[in-house]
Amino acid sequence: MSKGSEPQPILVIMAAGLGSRYGGLKQAEPVGPGGEILLEYAIFDALREGFSKVVFVVRQENEATFRGRVGRTVETRTDVAYVHQSLETDDVGVSRPAGRNKPWGTGHAVLSCRREADRPFAVINADDFYGRSTYRLLREELTRPGRGDDFCMVGFRIGNTLTDHGTVARGVCSVDPDGVLSGVVERTRIRRTEDGGVAYSEDGAAWVPVSPDTVVSLNTWGFTPALFPALESGFASFLRDPRTDLERSEFFLPTVVDRMVADGAVRVRVLPSRERWYGMTYREDAPVVRDALLRMVEQGLYPARLWET
Repeated sequence: MSKGSEPQPILVIMAAGLGSRYGGLKQAEPVGPGGEILLEYAIFDALREGFSKVVFVVRQENEATFRGRVGRTVETRTDVAYVHQSLETDDVGVSRPAGRNKPWGTGHAVLSCRREADRPFAVINADDFYGRSTYRLLREELTRPGRGDDFCMVGFRIGNTLTDHGTVARGVCSVDPDGVLSGVVERTRIRRTEDGGVAYSEDGAAWVPVSPDTVVSLNTWGFTPALFPALESGFASFLRDPRTDLERSEFFLPTVVDRMVADGAVRVRVLPSRERWYGMTYREDAPVVRDALLRMVEQGLYPARLWET
């Protein structure tokens, strides 16, 4: 599925989350009509668009599940690597508190891939459906001649990225007239309002309205290895910051990108998308995702059994 003679981009899939709101290992929940899990559609779309390697970021105890459920199938079609997102932090001189049992966040997940992502790579969540055009946009930008070490992200309309079953976390973006990211703020409580609008809250009490056309990041990024030094220094600073709650705080990927943009260290091109997001944030989302995938199969967008083509 190569799109040219040069090495094609890598797809990094963040799949180490605990699924606390979902109530289980949501990354392994069957949702396709052939029993497929959601991330199989991401891989299927990415391979159709020319990506040539898949890196799974998993917790060590879940690697066997991923290998058995999807890894062995994907390994027959492309290069595959598994990276463990560990809770240990001794390498930066900070001891993990005994009460910490959740991964360190999306920034640390990508940092864990530094030995496997040795060329331009895209980053996605395992529990989100982004649509085939998302991978086309990423691959075209990551292989664009003369782009250097610029980053990119697929920007979605916030109104297309909500669930009816609770709040979601999104990176709310500011984009300049040239389509370049000027800032991104992680908002961890975003919901649809009773009148059909969108709002976010910092404390769960006061809600701030947001336009449904606001551009957000769904952790759908395109990077080069130039990202890793910033992640390494940022994670060390995060752990040593006295304001960090080492039992609960997370090291967010958008926060690092935002800092690099503010410092003038990188340009991030925003690739607009009108795709509708489907995700597995809550257990009640699963039937919605199943129905949506079945409709896409009936429309001919995907085969009824992904890997039998």
